[in-house]
Amino acid sequence: MKTVLLTGVTGFLGGHLAVALLRAGYKVRGSLRTPSRSAETKKAIKEAGVDVSHLEFVELDLTKDAGWAEACKGVDYLVHAASPFVTSMPKDKAELITPAVEGTQRALIAARDAGVSRVVLTSSIAAIVPGRGKSGSSHLDASDWADPDGDVNAYVESKIRAEKKAWDILKPGTTKTELAVINPAFIVGPLLDSDPGTSGALFLRFLRGEIPVAPHLYMHSVDVRDLADMHVAALTAPAAAGARTIASFEAYSIMQIATCLKKAFPAYSKKVPKFQAPDWVIRLVALVDSDVRGSLKELSYNPTLDEATGRALLGRAPIPIADSYVATAQSLIERKLV
Repeated sequence: MKTVLLTGVTGFLGGHLAVALLRAGYKVRGSLRTPSRSAETKKAIKEAGVDVSHLEFVELDLTKDAGWAEACKGVDYLVHAASPFVTSMPKDKAELITPAVEGTQRALIAARDAGVSRVVLTSSIAAIVPGRGKSGSSHLDASDWADPDGDVNAYVESKIRAEKKAWDILKPGTTKTELAVINPAFIVGPLLDSDPGTSGALFLRFLRGEIPVAPHLYMHSVDVRDLADMHVAALTAPAAAGARTIASFEAYSIMQIATCLKKAFPAYSKKVPKFQAPDWVIRLVALVDSDVRGSLKELSYNPTLDEATGRALLGRAPIPIADSYVATAQSLIERKLV
């Protein structure tokens, strides 16, 4: 039985990754920053219908050196999914960038030094798409990079710099440890526990009536279950080694998402946005809202993303993203989080 060190096991994606890995027959060593969360995490994963007898936990912190070398001992693969994510940008961008970059460095160096066969890194399309504006390319693929020194927010910069650090550490041809990178879009799908996380936060705002009008923004999205299966496949797929794989199969505008939710949940139809605001209105709001200001460059920009390698890695048809949006909202409602 092969062992996978999975960082960020308590997160939305991390929990689904643990489920997919255990289901695929791997032993999972999940890292968490707070040991007291191990019981609730194991419970949530077990309730997803998998045997947790091959699940163990180890305490690790992206900002501290302690424990990384020990955690990688006897490990065949590393899935590095832990990374800070926020819905509101911090005043000091280093709060996001430093742990993302240094955490990646700690994890990958420990894996390389321990002789781990392959690292699968969860990056983001944030390292590919943002900062281009409406005049940007209409089609992007894995060879494209967003500019960390361009007009991008702290989260985007953290994803770019963390992924670049990963390629520096595990540059193909320079080490026996292979690197495979997955670049997911906005991750949606059913919750495993009652923590909405950052992925559920947008849907909570929809259902609570906190988004009165929809900005003309597009959300490239991926179902968390598809994404987890792609990570599992990337552990051994020859084509994934030394490559970036975009995990994004559909894009909906904010208004289209609102319409989807209105149709599925008529009781909340008065809460979701009823119309799309002109860009000039959003620009006015941005004068007093820094988070809105950070998205101005993306208004009306909807490039197509290369899906070919992602579909090949998944090996089946992806879950329709409208179904994923509904599953996200359904989880929030069923868990009485709205």
